[in-house]
Amino acid sequence: MTAVVEVDRLRMGYGQRILLDDASFSVQQGEIVALLGGSGSGKSSLMKLLTGLFRPLAGDIRLFGQSIVTATPAERAALQRRIGVMYQQGALFGSLTALQNVRFPLDRFTDLPREARDAIAMLQLDTVEMAAAAQRRPAELSGGMVKRVAIARALALGARLLFLDEPSAGLDPITSANLDETLLDLRERFGLTLVVVTHELDSIFRIADRALMLDAASHRLVADGAPAELRDHCPLPMVRQFFRRQPDHPGGLP
Repeated sequence: MTAVVEVDRLRMGYGQRILLDDASFSVQQGEIVALLGGSGSGKSSLMKLLTGLFRPLAGDIRLFGQSIVTATPAERAALQRRIGVMYQQGALFGSLTALQNVRFPLDRFTDLPREARDAIAMLQLDTVEMAAAAQRRPAELSGGMVKRVAIARALALGARLLFLDEPSAGLDPITSANLDETLLDLRERFGLTLVVVTHELDSIFRIADRALMLDAASHRLVADGAPAELRDHCPLPMVRQFFRRQPDHPGGLP
């Protein structure tokens, strides 16, 4: 397998505040990898580093074998056009229709004729079963529909590496399960690689080949493995507790 994401001895933080230190991991082509951790562990911040929005304090991040840390601005922009991002809550433009939202990257970064851009946007909407809602605006869509349109937009430029920030957040269990199946289907049909920030255990066990767990207290990557293996065999009690959804104090506060 080929590594499409490689992280080497990464240090991440803001000023004097360190969120993650000495973290190394890779993501292989076709994998679905979940980024986990409690509040304040740096999951969303790590996503911003992986997508080139922020720079690490130390270490390197390589996408498709090329460093996004040492890249020139032009090289970084070229790398970013090879990835897709689905932000928390979808982050659609409220004044644009679903079709216009998906077409936005094509409008911004290609010289294709309008008819071609519309056709590609419709194709991506159809890929996530949202073609019928092409002319609706975000306020007219359910939460799950917004997430699907956001995924279609992330795919608009032909990305084969997707970063998704809390795709199941705020969704009911059935809608969340349907979205999980959509992600698995996209991986199967197009050979996508997915990096997913989430804390939804049902989704983690359904879609993730591997899970990486960040720890806010130690500022370390403390676990890397298949979700079921981490739940059943990880030597760290806190990791097993997370995957088993066990409280600190069974029966209530001490």
